Amino acid sequence: MSERAVLHVKGRVLAGPDDIRDELWVVGGRISYDRPAGARDIRTVAGWALPGLVDAHCHVGLGPHGPVPQDVAEKQALTDREAGTLLIRDAGSPSDTRWIDDREDLPKIIRAGRHIARTRRYIRGYAHEIEPDDLVAYVAQEARRGDGWVKLVGDWIDRELGDLSAVWPRDALDAAIAEAHRLGARVTAHCFSADSLPDLVGAGIDCVEHATGLTEDLIPLFVEHGVAIVPTLVNIATFPQLAAGGETKFPRWSAHMRRLHERRYDTVRAAYDAGIPVYVGTDAGGTLPHGLVADEVAELVTAGIPPIEALAATTWKARTWLGRPGLEEGAPADLVVYASDPRADVRVLADPQRVVLDGRVTA
Repeated sequence: MSERAVLHVKGRVLAGPDDIRDELWVVGGRISYDRPAGARDIRTVAGWALPGLVDAHCHVGLGPHGPVPQDVAEKQALTDREAGTLLIRDAGSPSDTRWIDDREDLPKIIRAGRHIARTRRYIRGYAHEIEPDDLVAYVAQEARRGDGWVKLVGDWIDRELGDLSAVWPRDALDAAIAEAHRLGARVTAHCFSADSLPDLVGAGIDCVEHATGLTEDLIPLFVEHGVAIVPTLVNIATFPQLAAGGETKFPRWSAHMRRLHERRYDTVRAAYDAGIPVYVGTDAGGTLPHGLVADEVAELVTAGIPPIEALAATTWKARTWLGRPGLEEGAPADLVVYASDPRADVRVLADPQRVVLDGRVTA
């Protein structure tokens, strides 16, 4: 397909839950719903089209032990692209991935800078490990380095306690989140347990990752403050394995992780039913492979979220939340085409027929 060719997508274009078109055109890398006059070099793709999928919790440039070489990060991004993920919120990475912005063949990334954790309270090699007195300064630093987000580690295993516990005092959170907001950045936090959540929400957190500790008494607090969650259920599926590995040394923590895993679907369904915004994120990178976005959407449906809402959590709603366009007139042509209706069976997302990034058919 030449640079001046026109792409014609026909069949069903799902631009939104109530915005379904029969076709769209891609001209100069952008979307048009009007047939271009005099177009001759036309390539036609037929099927069910969605906006490029969103993975709102992904780590490009991160491996099991920290930063990875550029060629490995490139493979991670390509794997996501081939799965239909064309917009990534990178929820913490020690790697500088700005070079990806210059690549027209790789997904667009919204960065949250590097994780900010308490000293010796997170995975080695991943985060800035600091004490509360330095939290404001590091949040300001990562707010300036990122793309409108900052990532905190809200809780982790306390080796003396032998279980998960919150890592930041409330006054430090108040000051740090206020500073992020002053600089125009939103703040999200890794949280497994319940005890870290009241202070984070009270301090003005915008989003919580995983949120396995969300309980009935905390749900109204999230609703009141408009806090979103990204459950990463494909990651939570690994909790039994993690618990087994820590059974001998930290039996209390292992039992806690198993309980969080057992009620994971109930937690997500209760959050959704209460009106808490829920978005798709896989936690790819680190120890999880990339390209799992379809699995996460299917997990949300298993949890009881209606299929159309699970699709919205990785398409229309997710893009609006992150401030990026979908399939609007004049928007960059980032879309994925499937053989059948993903509203009828979200498992269709696992088999994209065509991936279009900035108007170029990449797969």
